[in-house]
Parts: sequence; C-alpha cells; structure tokens
Amino acid sequence: MALGGGNFTSQDKVLPGSYINFVSASSANAELSERGIATMPLYLDWGPEGTVFAVSSEAFKKDSLKFFGYSYKSDQMKPLRDLFLGARLLYAYRLNGGGTKASCSAATARYSGERGNAIRIVIQANVDDASWFDVMTYFESELVDMQSVSGTSELKENDFVVFNSGFVLEATAGMALTGGTNGEAAGNSFQDYQDKIQPYTFNTMGVAVTDDTTKKLFAAFNKRLRDEMGIKFQLVLYDYPDADYMGIISVKNKCLDGMEEEEERTLYPEKASLVYWVTGAEAGCGVNKSCQNMVYNGEYTIDTEYTQADLANAMKSGEFVLHKVNEEIRVLADINTMVTTTDTCGDIFKENQTIRVVDQLANEDALLFNTKYLGVVPNDEAGRISLWSDLVKIRQKLQDIRAIENFSDSDVVIEQGKDKKSVVVNGSVTIVNAMSQLYMTITVA
Repeated sequence: MALGGGNFTSQDKVLPGSYINFVSASSANAELSERGIATMPLYLDWGPEGTVFAVSSEAFKKDSLKFFGYSYKSDQMKPLRDLFLGARLLYAYRLNGGGTKASCSAATARYSGERGNAIRIVIQANVDDASWFDVMTYFESELVDMQSVSGTSELKENDFVVFNSGFVLEATAGMALTGGTNGEAAGNSFQDYQDKIQPYTFNTMGVAVTDDTTKKLFAAFNKRLRDEMGIKFQLVLYDYPDADYMGIISVKNKCLDGMEEEEERTLYPEKASLVYWVTGAEAGCGVNKSCQNMVYNGEYTIDTEYTQADLANAMKSGEFVLHKVNEEIRVLADINTMVTTTDTCGDIFKENQTIRVVDQLANEDALLFNTKYLGVVPNDEAGRISLWSDLVKIRQKLQDIRAIENFSDSDVVIEQGKDKKSVVVNGSVTIVNAMSQLYMTITVA
C-alpha cells in the first residue's frame, strides 16, 4: 500500500505519510536525488507486455533490438532517440501487448508482435563434432544468439525466442517465425499503464497523443497524483494549453514529418512527436537549470512559423513553444500551462524551473521522512531537532547549487502537531530562476 501524501488543509489525515503544501509569498538521508527519469506509454511492435520495464540510455543504444524490436539507428526508433537526448532512464509501458506470438516448429517468439516475424532459426552441423548442432537465432540479418547442443533439451531460451520442446534437431537453412501480430490498444490500456506506473519515481511523463479524451484522462491523473497522493511529476502533452495547471506542459509546435500520412497514423500521430524530446529535456534538466533557450537537437522537422504576436500569445496561454533563431530552433520559455494565479499560487509557479525545485523539495522531504523517521524516531524534542537538521541540509544543498537563495536555518520551523504522532513543519524558500529578460539603459555622452 502506498503511503499517504499530497496537500493538506487541516491536520486530519488518516494514512501515515508526508503531507506538504507549497504556496507563494503574498503578492533516506538529506541527499538530492539525480534527475533524468522519464516514463511513457508506447505503441510497440515488440517488447515486454503488461508491465513497466526500465531502459537506460546506454541500454537503448546497445540493446534497442532486444527491448523494442528495432536497431538503435532504425527510423522506428527516432522518437526514442529524441527522448534519450535528455533522459537517462525510461520507464516504458507497451500499450498494445496481448497479440499473437510468431512461431515455427523450433521456437516461439518471446513477445507478441509483428516484429516476431523478423526472427528465423538456422541449424547447422557443428564443425568440430558432427553429432552436435549449432542453433542460431537471427533477427533479420543479425545473429543474436548461438548455442551448440547435442539435443533439444539442452537449448536455453534467449532474449528473442523460447525453444519448443521435442522438435527434430536437423540442419536447416532457416525456419522463419510467422503469425506474429500486435495486440489492440484500447482505453483500458492507458488505465492499466496509470495503475502500474504509480509505484515508480520519475520526473516527467510524456503522452504523445492528439485526441482530447486521452489528454483529459492523463491531465486528471497528473493532478490527482500531485495534489492528493504527493507524487510529484510533470506531464508533457501535445496541444493542451487549457489544462491551466503547473503540473502540465503543453507543446505547441507540430512535427511536419510524415504529415501526408497523418490520417493513417492514429497510433503514432507524427505531429505530436516533439513530446518525446520535451519529455526527455524536462526530465534531464537540473533542478538549478532551465530549458529556456535550449537548442532543439533532435531529428524531426519542427513547425516554427510563428510571428512575434503568435509567440507572445503562446506565452500568455501557457504554451511551451520552440521558435527559430537564425538557423537554430530554440525553446522560447520553459513554462507550464498555468495561467490562473491566486494569492497562494502566484506567477512564479508558471516557470518549470520553480516546479522542479518545489517537486525536488517535496520528493526529498517525503522520502527522508518516510524512510528515516516514520514509525522509527520518537516525536520528542530530540527527534524533531534531528528532522529539522535533515530538512535544513536538503535546503542548503539546493542553495549550494544555486537553485534557491538567501536561505537560513531559521527558515525551517518544526513543532509537534495537534496530537502525539504528528509533526508540523513550516518554512520558506526563495527560488532562483534563470535570467530571462534584459532591460538596459546606456547613457551616451
């Protein structure tokens, strides 16, 4: 069961956990976790089914074929190459599992999907011992596994196939696996992904869809997890500025690649593909950094045909937009969809750099309390001083890397709550944002 978390209005929570509010001023241990973790639900022709699986940037480059059924340099991996320009780790989920596994008399594909049809088994007599056979697994033209055996019982499954028991072991130029199909991705596939991703810690979630129904589903999911469960992450969507929420980033630019095929591409809408790059960039951006003015270094052709008025309106509407600066394409402003402000949630929360800082604080404080203090440390003066000391260390580390400024020990105040089990922490931080505008006056004599 997950621990309690999220916002609070009074000290009346039932579940044990950390309840943390962040408001703007009117008008484990105390280490900082490394960023760079993204998650996305994906339509795939190959890969694990019904589960979240982790792929690091290094593993993607080395073992893309094993995870996704395509080599790293293939056109089908272009979206993920864009993602991994910023992300160091992806928690992926296959939306269209449950199809048919390709097979032949010798083996069955490890996963369902169309890419299983690219596998073939080649059996040759061993050159050193004619009573033995070399059993080779090819994915298209690439040899991915070879085993020398005297009988089928000695064969071990590999990353691509599970060998069938009792097949006749004899030399063959190649047995192609056939019949592999993708499963059907339906609305419940997204819900299954949401259920399975909740135990994981990540910085950004990207969902590259164009239909409003799915966007609304994920927008509600992001808001519920942030506000009610204390699971802090930002969600990247394409063309969804109406969210008006600090946790959601709406990408304005469309990708022009493959637009003539767009009507046929309902599963991988090409025009929403910038979501991959933005998801990776936001995940990998340091808590003391901003994506503002970052150069787009991905592989897509991005629509940047905007006037100055268009760009100004985009910023006012809470849209994340890239624009052309000479020959480069750059991020105009690192903002989220929040446009409506209140006395307790001001303009500073429109900046994604602010959200990175407050999310880092919320996650680090909750992790610290839930792992080191909850149910372990007595709620007496000494225990509260220890918690205060650890909370101060977290903030001092953020100040050391210039994510916050003007912090002092007195900015964290801790006391016993209304009952013996609760602890109340109040405090303030001043967040540093990257320079954005220059106003200069030069007097010429």
